[in-house]
Amino acid sequence: MCFAGAQTQARRPGLGAGSGEPGPARAYNGAMAKLYFYYSAMNAGKSTTLLQSAHNYRERGMRTMILTPRLDRRAGIGVVSSRIGLRAQAHAFEPEENLLGLVRADIQQHGRLHCLLVDEAQFLHRDQVWQLTDIVDELDVPVLAYGLRTDFRAELFEGSRHLLAWADEISEIKTICHSGSKATMVVRLDDAGRVLTEGEQVQIGGNERYLSVSRREFKRLTRGEAMAPASQPSLPLELALGLDLDEAMAGPMPAPAPVKS
Repeated sequence: MCFAGAQTQARRPGLGAGSGEPGPARAYNGAMAKLYFYYSAMNAGKSTTLLQSAHNYRERGMRTMILTPRLDRRAGIGVVSSRIGLRAQAHAFEPEENLLGLVRADIQQHGRLHCLLVDEAQFLHRDQVWQLTDIVDELDVPVLAYGLRTDFRAELFEGSRHLLAWADEISEIKTICHSGSKATMVVRLDDAGRVLTEGEQVQIGGNERYLSVSRREFKRLTRGEAMAPASQPSLPLELALGLDLDEAMAGPMPAPAPVKS
């Protein structure tokens, strides 16, 4: 979690000091709206960072909209939840839903939208990613998409592939492997903790099903040369972040510990 906040804090669109209220066809700091893609391995704090960004906008009186795929029901349909206990209601979008039409209708009903945030963006279809570019280019609404880059077979998800191709800005949210190196890949585990190398691309799960690892560890685990480590218990929030929840939402996250390349 801490890596995400420190890594992306300075690059969030329009949240710097003195940004002011933009004109009707402009994003913040006088720049046109952009499509941002924040990618990572599992458990890097993507949802935490999304919720922090939404909180920052709303704290400044700006209206946001959060989208999450309906197929992800771990916290309930239409709920974005982080591992440190933060949650928010979201619109649960369907696989074939027109996101440009959805946002147009929302603006007509509720007025100006300052930012659209998309959780689990790897599950977007190609057409939906293109619609996000239309939301940026036609409606001048900044879009912040958060998602995994690759699946447990080290292959790109459909949504991530097209976000990498079409996003205006791309940033990695870093996390760490049990080996101490930066985690860039994900392995899938069975009920006994064994690493799986075959199966459907999409299988919703959390720590009990997936493990973020470095590329070197990914190779060792998928070749059967090593065993996946036992999961560690979560720290209490105050210990994990080094500050209380109100402080975590009000200011920047603590600086991360160094991560080996």
